[in-house]
Parts: sequence; C-alpha cells; structure tokens
Amino acid sequence: MRVNPIGLILTVVAILLPIIWLPGLKHKGDTLALFSQYMGIAALIAMAIVQFISTRWRPVEWIFGGLDQGYVFHKWLGISAMAFILIHDTIDAEMNHLGGQNLLEELAETLGELSLYGLLILVVITIATFIPYHLWRWTHRLMGFFFLAGAAHYLFILKPFQNGDPLGLYTSAFCALGIICFSYRLLPAGMRPTKRYSVENTEVTGNVLAVTLKPEGSPLRYRSGQFAFASFQGSEPHPFTISKAPSDDGSVRMSIARLGDFTTRLHRNLEVGSSVRLEGPYGHFERRNSGGKELWIGAGVGITPFLAWANALKPEDDHAHLVYCVKSEAAAAHLDELKALAAEKANLTLHIHSSTTDGRADADGLLKTTGVDTTKLTVAFCGPKAMRHALKDGFAKNGVSGRKFKYEEFEIRTGVGLKKLANTLFNRVALPEQIKKQVSR
Repeated sequence: MRVNPIGLILTVVAILLPIIWLPGLKHKGDTLALFSQYMGIAALIAMAIVQFISTRWRPVEWIFGGLDQGYVFHKWLGISAMAFILIHDTIDAEMNHLGGQNLLEELAETLGELSLYGLLILVVITIATFIPYHLWRWTHRLMGFFFLAGAAHYLFILKPFQNGDPLGLYTSAFCALGIICFSYRLLPAGMRPTKRYSVENTEVTGNVLAVTLKPEGSPLRYRSGQFAFASFQGSEPHPFTISKAPSDDGSVRMSIARLGDFTTRLHRNLEVGSSVRLEGPYGHFERRNSGGKELWIGAGVGITPFLAWANALKPEDDHAHLVYCVKSEAAAAHLDELKALAAEKANLTLHIHSSTTDGRADADGLLKTTGVDTTKLTVAFCGPKAMRHALKDGFAKNGVSGRKFKYEEFEIRTGVGLKKLANTLFNRVALPEQIKKQVSR
C-alpha cells in the first residue's frame, strides 16, 4: 500500500488522540473496561474516516494520495475498525458503578449489537471478492446505516464521561462527520457534482469496446492518465480510465473490457445516444518528465492510460518505450492507433509482447527487447496485480527502485489475500500426494 503519509499520519493521530483524556476518567480502577470503551471510540473514528473516503471529495485524493490508494486504505481501515469493534464487544465494557440503565440506554445497547453484526457481515462480503460486484456494492450501502447505529449507541450508552466533555465532543465530531458523509452519498446523482454526456460512438477494437462520449453541458476537465466513474443510463457508477488525451471539443473516450456481467452487458446493449453521467476525474497516474529514460508497460486493458499519455506526448518530452503486453495481436485494443502514434512521434517507440508467441513477460526480457538500460530509468505499469508484483521485483533486481516503478491500483475492490494464504498453507501441510490430488479436484 502506497498511501500518502499525510493521510496515514492524520488517521493514526485521530485514533490515538483520545488516549490523552483516558487517565482523567472516573473508571473506578476498571482499566480493562476503560480499554474496551477506547476500542469502541477508535472504531467510530475509523469508520467516520471510511465514510469520508467514500464521498470521493477532492480532499480525499490530496490527503490519501490518489483515489485508488484511498480505496485501498479505506478497505484496511474498515477491517481495522471491525477488529476494534470485536475487541470492544469481547471485553466487558460495562461500568456498573455508573448506575442502572434506562430504556434509551437499553436501546443503545441493542443498536450496538446491530452495528457489530451488520458490519461484520459487510466486511466479510467486501473481502470475499468472488461475490459479484453489483451485490457487493448494494450491500456496501448498508455500511452507513450500521455506522449510524454505532453512533447512536455511543451517544446514548452509559460511559465514564459526558457527551459535553472534551472526549465526548471529540468523538461526537467524528460521528457527525461520518453521518454527513454518508448522507452525501445517499443524494441522487443529479445532486452531486457530475457531468452529463451522451454516447457519440462505439467501436469494437481488439477485445474492448471503445466508447466516445460527447458533453451535454460543461465538459469534464481531466489530465491524461486519469479515470472517472461512469453511470450509463442510470446504472451504478463504475470506474474507467479515460483512453484519450483532453481535446478541445470536450469529448471523452473510455475503452471497456469484458470483465464481468456489467461490462458484458455494455458490449451487447450500449447504443449511440445513451445518456451517461461522469463523476471525476480521479487518479494521480500522470506522466511527468523525469529527465531520464521512460518505459511504459500496459497489459491488456491496462493500455488505456498509456493511450492518453502517447496522444499527449510532445516533441520536447523525454523518449518513451511503450510495451503492450497482450495474449495475441488480434486481441490488442487500439493497436492501429498506437502504431500510428509511434510512427508520428519520434520520441515514442512501440513494442508488442504477445504471450502466445513470446511467453510470459518479465523484467529481464523487457529490458532486452527495448534495449534500455536502468540508469535513470522510470518504469510505469498498468495491468493485473500479480504481473505488477512480478515485474516490480524483477526491475528491483535490475536496479530500478520502488520509487521509480510507478503504478495505479488496477482493482479498486480487492480482497485480503485469503486465497493465497489458503494455497500456501495447503501446499505446506504434509499431506499424502494422493489426498492433495483428490482435494484439488
């Protein structure tokens, strides 16, 4: 995770700050119960920040270092909040010296239980990436309601401080932040800052559908390499990289691969004239002259940001080698366009790496193919996560530091490596080979 240190530091400080008020609380020596109270407060603060990230407001990108990184941090912060809640629930947080409960306080206890089990289910759905995207997104909306239940639990439960005390006001401020952010996400798309477009043209190129959109009002202002959330005909918003450089007419092109039910339906049913709403732009995957050599690697639909980069390349810019990794040239999207750009621009060299004929792409092979050395080399990659990890390690062995290996998270929704962990444990367990074969079936 490459989250901006500013976002990480601010979050850690926000969660740890309540500790300064704990020693002065009237806990009658019940330190364990007081720790449980703090875990509940930490969970609320973490969940409020999760709600803030989900708004996709402009400050989110600045604080967390790009929306892709913000979403990765969003996931891990949500999991951390769930851990805080489980600790809070496991340890007896009741402070009997504070007196009995009235009806409102009993209701607050019930809301706390509802929040716990609801969030637990939603976190499991989030990290179980085999669950379809549309189902995950629908259930993910409920997270805000469970946050509301948790905030009500905090506000009305018996606790060793008052809501008007410094700690009470501090925690209540995060509750208010989370509620505001959640309420914002409930607004209809027309009440949020989106741009209206319509489908001007569709074209199948390789294995993707290139969709050109024309603005119906003021156009989206973006930079090459950025992405936007697109809602086609009122559908749920999905993120797509903009695959062309900004143009004077304000048109936008998105190149969409068949990666699920939604994108498959777009390939089959999207018609010229369909209405589209764009939210964005987002992302910090932008090209900057580094004063050295550049190697761009796009795998599959990961070629999209480099299409925009290549289109925007100026004669005075550094020379760039673009490696397009595909299964075959027949499946390569926008290949004719890329060849034309390479022929037009003297500082752009295109290399096609077909896995069918050239095998698996690795750092050593790509360096040999392109002929570039690693002195002052900047590598930019967009493609599958497993390929990114392998190439990053390979280039590191060739002297390209992690700081010089640029990438953007290819998947906004990711798991937590459970499948990889299970496979590792399975392979290390000393089971008879015959049993392993039976289980693998």
